[in-house]
Amino acid sequence: MGYRYSDDGIIVVRLSIEIYAESLLFLQLNLIMSSLQLTNIGQLVSYNSKISGMETLEKIQIAIDDGIITEIGNKVNDADRHIDCKGKLITPGFVDSHTHPVFLNGREDEFAMRLKGTTYKEIATKGGGIINSVNDVRNASQRELFDRVFSRMNRFLSVGTTTIECKSGYGLNTESEIKSLKVIDEVNNSHKIDMVATFMGAHAIPVEFIDDPDEYVKLICDEMLPAVARQGIAKFNDVFCENGYFNIEQARMILSEGANKGLVPRLHAEEFENSGSAELAAELGAVSADHLMNVNDVGIEAIAEAGVIATLLPGTTFFLGSSNYAPYKRLENAGVNIALATDYNPGSCYIHSMPFIIALACIFMKMDVMSALKAATFMSAKSLQLEDKIGSIEVGKQADMVIWDLERIVQIPYNVSNHPIRNVIKSGELIF
Repeated sequence: MGYRYSDDGIIVVRLSIEIYAESLLFLQLNLIMSSLQLTNIGQLVSYNSKISGMETLEKIQIAIDDGIITEIGNKVNDADRHIDCKGKLITPGFVDSHTHPVFLNGREDEFAMRLKGTTYKEIATKGGGIINSVNDVRNASQRELFDRVFSRMNRFLSVGTTTIECKSGYGLNTESEIKSLKVIDEVNNSHKIDMVATFMGAHAIPVEFIDDPDEYVKLICDEMLPAVARQGIAKFNDVFCENGYFNIEQARMILSEGANKGLVPRLHAEEFENSGSAELAAELGAVSADHLMNVNDVGIEAIAEAGVIATLLPGTTFFLGSSNYAPYKRLENAGVNIALATDYNPGSCYIHSMPFIIALACIFMKMDVMSALKAATFMSAKSLQLEDKIGSIEVGKQADMVIWDLERIVQIPYNVSNHPIRNVIKSGELIF
């Protein structure tokens, strides 16, 4: 798969071989062939909007034309290309609705510090955490960041993620936040995976504003958000509402101003302690409140009534060595819609695998497997406002799916860290 990158007028053409080496022939065939038929499917497991629930179909076929699913049934029209699924399982491609992939280097030293007993908060207080990634991003060229993000997208696609939300937030000044969003856009235009951009200038208070956080909030509202709106890449606006980061009043101001600029609000809420940020998400009509490990019953009731999706991130709890997982059962019993995502980032969750996230959700949050698959596909798509296009295998939707070397859905979390994926299909193209 070739891609192009423009930096200071220089066009760089490269070949990415991590995932695409086996797909070169298919890319050539796509120039003259547009239809695909999947035969001998053992089980198809997907959300079905007609019944508003999960569905399992057996021994069926799928027809795809120009990247769109056109038929699902016992017998479908013939096509230019055929894939024999050999009686195996098919699911929708995963939709990872919460990631932070625009960074330069990892933070392994902080991981080692946590192993010795230092907490995430203590590391942040000492100048580590999010701030530790800021200087790297500010000093990195757009090309350097592009290469890192492109490589990361290869890994996501290799484990079945076909659409991914990508946040800025490691620049924390106007220039670097705009640069980060541009990197997301450049990779999105060059990579097979679909990337949805979120502006997150309100990820942390940068060092130069540590004594005057309100002045940084003013900078976000008066300078960053107008620049982001003019750029036109970001769809969402996110804030880390947490003690030591952005308080309720600051988060309300940033999200409200972003909404005025056409950016849909999302919110990091109730991660380390309860602050009332779930209620703020409900008040502002945020599409999603994420983390929620410390949400209380008032917050749960608020987001349930407002229709805010709860995006749960069990990978973060696991990676930080905590046992405080989000209260899935309380949220479910209250009628809250649940999505799952990785929270992939260099500090608190260096996990890019949605199958592993499903395993964590089933083991530690006691989600049943069908609910976990729905949360990792359809509900995550809904949290990105893309549920009419992706997130399920239905006629008229984009042909994003995973062909497993498995027979039953329970085998996905059962395999935990082993992901027996035979093929990933993205927009009707066989990726590998």
